[in-house]
Amino acid sequence: MTAVKKVFLVLVLIAGVTSCSDYNKVVKGDDYGKKFESANALFDKGQFLRSITLYEQIYQRMPKTGEGELSYFRIGKAYFEEEDYYMAGYYMGAFTQRFPFSPKAQEAMFLSAMCSVKNSPEESLDQTETEVAINNLQQFIDTYPNSELIDSCNHIMDKLRFKLESKDYHGVKQYAKTENYRAAVMSAMTFLDDFPRSTFKEEVSFILVKNSQLLTQNSVEDKKCERIEQTIERYRTFVTEFPNSQYKREADNIHDEMQKDFEVLCTQVKK
Repeated sequence: MTAVKKVFLVLVLIAGVTSCSDYNKVVKGDDYGKKFESANALFDKGQFLRSITLYEQIYQRMPKTGEGELSYFRIGKAYFEEEDYYMAGYYMGAFTQRFPFSPKAQEAMFLSAMCSVKNSPEESLDQTETEVAINNLQQFIDTYPNSELIDSCNHIMDKLRFKLESKDYHGVKQYAKTENYRAAVMSAMTFLDDFPRSTFKEEVSFILVKNSQLLTQNSVEDKKCERIEQTIERYRTFVTEFPNSQYKREADNIHDEMQKDFEVLCTQVKK
């Protein structure tokens, strides 16, 4: 290392120590004007965690002032920038309650919703946070219908809804794959109710027909007739909605088998 580099490194270390010393003095001091000035400077430099300490002191000392309001908002914003979305969500959500008429209330509500979006997990995990995110975005849209952020909110909500749709679709397929016929039937019916315009609707509708047949075949005798009729009705719904389906031939075979079983097992019962 050259002499110039050594001198430069020493100067950097001295500056860092001095900066830390000055910061600690401000934190421990009683000059709240200085605290606010330092907090803003740190925030603007991207030193968010250090700014939080000072902003917390300012808000606790003067919560109903303009400085207190901005401090509370920037605590939440700092956590957001640090990607601590649970803490950021708490502060941004609370900000809209504590300062409902603030010029920053709209931004705070949007960032609160975005924290929920950031906390939405991958598709395979529990999607409670995703549902919370959708609700929070919808609440923002309802509260600020003329906001320039509405299009962004709708786009994000579409992606979150597709995540829920995709998770439920794979759940239906998994039940069918593992031959859990009852669960496959129930989950398929729920899926079709929840996502009537889904791109997966044709496949799920066929899964419903097929697993309805398999459930019937594995049923006790007293339940077979009722389940045969349910399968035939589900087949009719399927071919009405998807007359040119790639699954139609197999669905027709299922119908024919169910019709034969009905005539053998159920005709005498009906009489």
